[in-house]
Amino acid sequence: MTVDGPRSTTPDVVDVVALGESMVTFLPSVPGRLADVPSFDRAIGGAESNVACVLAAAGHTARWISRVGADGFGDHLVEAIGAYGVDVSAVRRDPGRPTGVYFRTAGDRATDAHEVAYYRAGSAASAMSVRNMDLDALRSGRVLHLSGITPALSADCHALMRELTARRPGRPLVSFDVNHRPGLWRGDADGPRVLLDLARGADLVFVGEDEAWGLGGPEAVRAALPEPELLVVKQGATGATAFHGPHVTSVPALTVDVVAAVGAGDAFAAGFLSATLRGLPVRERLRHGHLMAAAALTAPGDLATPPARDHADRLAALDDGAWGRLRLGPGWTQAEARAEEEVRTP
Repeated sequence: MTVDGPRSTTPDVVDVVALGESMVTFLPSVPGRLADVPSFDRAIGGAESNVACVLAAAGHTARWISRVGADGFGDHLVEAIGAYGVDVSAVRRDPGRPTGVYFRTAGDRATDAHEVAYYRAGSAASAMSVRNMDLDALRSGRVLHLSGITPALSADCHALMRELTARRPGRPLVSFDVNHRPGLWRGDADGPRVLLDLARGADLVFVGEDEAWGLGGPEAVRAALPEPELLVVKQGATGATAFHGPHVTSVPALTVDVVAAVGAGDAFAAGFLSATLRGLPVRERLRHGHLMAAAALTAPGDLATPPARDHADRLAALDDGAWGRLRLGPGWTQAEARAEEEVRTP
């Protein structure tokens, strides 16, 4: 699968449009329970805006579309995401609803000690609907990237997602990251079914093996989800498997010295989408996904500086043996840039 949309030079057409809620994130100054943390540092967090930021940092044109409150936190989100080079001109301000915020502990999200406190009920983004969002702007990219977080926010958000994943002539390539967050569907047993139905309308689907409707293994996921032209099943530290037409391609994950286990899934999607926009083979798309995920895992916070494109291309082109021996640690995305600068400096 390649992206066949127009490569226009007009400002209205971008490589990727990402729709979704972004929130102001408060990160603890020290480890420990939320009840014991004395202060927090402010950051930004949102699956779809993370993808847009990574793609912009990697040299693509990206537009983030959402609603935020007419408040200081909304100002911060728009300014911070825009600072990555993302087009935020289509973000709408809601004078009657606040910008969502959340607090989290410093621990790994996979452990029982991890805590997250969301304050997003009634947020500006939860009011996104077919009526108040610019559908032409949403369809103005070669790729429209969505996630399963949005339909969990409200019935109107769910209806908007159904509209955007409906198969219609002339739509952009629709990318959908399942992103099943059980906490968002608390009290709604239909959550998994909703996500499966939306995924069936997408062209490209990302899903973690651990969130795939209780199915056992990539082949079972594909059997339950035959509609997308390309299905990527993420298998954690094992790697990822892509189903494309009659073909199956698997690429093992890299060995990484993890600094923070956050943001890797969004970074993987961004790396895969970047390679898709460039028309690279599926094997290289998976490798670029792993490389972007490694950049996120070896840096604190949800967002990290991606490797330079030529650096990533060289690593993605390694033979299987060299790929398997590769080990990446903190600072690896900058190491080659520093070496090249030293060569240029007399």
